[in-house]
Amino acid sequence: FAASRLARFLVNPGQEHQDAADRVIHYLSHTRHRALRFGGPGGLTVASDASFADNTLDRKSSQAYTIRLFDGLIGWRASKQNTVTTSTTEAELLALAQAAKESLYVSRLLKELTVQMDDPTIRIDCDNTQTINLVTAEIATLKTKLRHVDIHNHWLRQEVQGGRIQVKYTKSTDMIADGLTKALPAGKWNRFLYQLGLEDIQEKQQYSRKQEGIEARLQKTEDCLGNAGSTGTY
Repeated sequence: FAASRLARFLVNPGQEHQDAADRVIHYLSHTRHRALRFGGPGGLTVASDASFADNTLDRKSSQAYTIRLFDGLIGWRASKQNTVTTSTTEAELLALAQAAKESLYVSRLLKELTVQMDDPTIRIDCDNTQTINLVTAEIATLKTKLRHVDIHNHWLRQEVQGGRIQVKYTKSTDMIADGLTKALPAGKWNRFLYQLGLEDIQEKQQYSRKQEGIEARLQKTEDCLGNAGSTGTY
């Protein structure tokens, strides 16, 4: 989220932007030992979220998605929507369309790479019930004057009815993409890191280096003994 927000001020950054960038670099330096954890079901799990009209300069909404495979994060994006929406539902709908398109591309790529998945259906988590109803209900009408939003709505309904994607409700507290659309307090931030599957591997790295050192010394001892055994008087 921080990188996405700072990227909007690349043309004419001020001192406050420099200070914020320094804090981001400081945070990255202190968390350099964190790594993504993998190991789980072999299906694509996607999360989509939007923060309605949170940009005070132009009132455009922020959107984000995450893509997980084998319970590990393989794709994510946080960005600002290209157009102003007039409701939370419209913002969530655009975010959902972006997540669906990207996940369908990833699904086709994995198929070409012959990656075996437990279920080919793409499951997308969404925390807005109105948006879910618009794309899953048998009869649903979106009242909007934004033509492109209506087009995205019909495209999503087409993909859902075709069985290529499945949209299900997830509570906002369990929405993994939420941390990519807004700044979170410390408690929620730690939960967000856990949801991403980021864990500190510093102790594992230290143990691995220690084991490598022991193995190197053992190998050196064996080499010395071997050289001593091959030396003699004939």
